[in-house]
Amino acid sequence: MKKKIRVGALISGGGTNLQAIIDASRTGAIDADMVFVGADNPAAKGLERARRHGISEFVVDYAAVIRASRQDGGKVRPPGDFQLEDVRAKQAIFPPSADRKTVDAYLTSRAVAEALLLKAMPPGSFDLLVLAGFMRNLTPYFIDRVNTDRARPRIMNIHPALLPAFPGTDGYGDTFRYGCKVAGCTVHFVDYGEDSGPIIGQRAFAVHEDDTLEAVRQRGLEQEWQLYPECIQLFAQGRLKTERMRYERPGGRAYERTIVKIRSESGSSRSEAGSS
Repeated sequence: MKKKIRVGALISGGGTNLQAIIDASRTGAIDADMVFVGADNPAAKGLERARRHGISEFVVDYAAVIRASRQDGGKVRPPGDFQLEDVRAKQAIFPPSADRKTVDAYLTSRAVAEALLLKAMPPGSFDLLVLAGFMRNLTPYFIDRVNTDRARPRIMNIHPALLPAFPGTDGYGDTFRYGCKVAGCTVHFVDYGEDSGPIIGQRAFAVHEDDTLEAVRQRGLEQEWQLYPECIQLFAQGRLKTERMRYERPGGRAYERTIVKIRSESGSSRSEAGSS
């Protein structure tokens, strides 16, 4: 019998990607067991999917945490191991011009919520965490406590665009409004930026002249439901390896990025994808 990995999921809404992963685990398409589903709000309809399948579920109400922070004048008490300067230095989602007080309040309130997440899903209770429509940016406070081995990231996300194009919350909408002739979705490991982590897999499809935005979104979802389980299976098989690469540009300039190398089942690398 093949060894199965333990997969946890975080959601914010209906959880259609969650359902695709649950179905793939139940049919044996992926060597994984879903061990919990967490949500950032009590109304997330995906929680019912977990209940129907007998999967442990929990809620950390982000809105309530943020509201309590504001009502307390922004002085909500962060976790004891929270180091604001370290988290601020690592977080890469804010522009340089961002107001420091606002940034600090954001990071502190999110760390309070993330500490509750970590309490509900101790890092030792799962092998892989998948974000299945989780509409919150994770901070370095949370990421560093899940990715205890920097060479082996274990937080995955799916994004509705062909990254690095169109990061953010409306990938299909941005793709459609830009007039792209090709749309798609991306699965990547999570890092400190917004949808900037190392790319694991992508699927693309044509955008036709008579397509509506809703049609593009629906075709994109159908691709997502196939791509996410495929990438989880690569992780379960131990075929994903991250590597820091250095590239030379004309004029002697160089830059570095972390890429994902995908090993063949025989053990050699067959492809790679990257992120800055």
